[in-house]
Amino acid sequence: MKYMLIMRSTDEAIEASKEVPFEEVIEAMGKYNEALIKAGVLLAGEGLAGPEEGFVVDFAADPPLVTDGPYGETTELFGGFWIIEVATKEEAAEWAGRCPLGPGSKLEVRRVHGNEDFPQDNEWIQKEIGWREEAEARNS
Repeated sequence: MKYMLIMRSTDEAIEASKEVPFEEVIEAMGKYNEALIKAGVLLAGEGLAGPEEGFVVDFAADPPLVTDGPYGETTELFGGFWIIEVATKEEAAEWAGRCPLGPGSKLEVRRVHGNEDFPQDNEWIQKEIGWREEAEARNS
């Protein structure tokens, strides 16, 4: 099963992290990523740029309204993510618990749907399977 670990931090946690030397943060995350890789569970993972570089697309309007960051209230910012493939929900929770985050930070862990979770006789699911196979062949 695939799971996405979504890093969330409060403004206070982000400020507190600035007190830790950057090299120390990089080393801790590097060791965590290395453990995921050596265990063969890491499929993807990236850090995200700050909210000042982002934007929000709000679908409450037609056409959708695009608003540049930073955002009005930032109680919990997404800072990055990992996608892991493990055998159980418990194993995903174990890996999430090892992440070197501090107080004010959380990992939201969500299972990533696979095509097998949808009706296999659906035309669009069949197209999605074909698109993924084509993309995988291009990337091989």
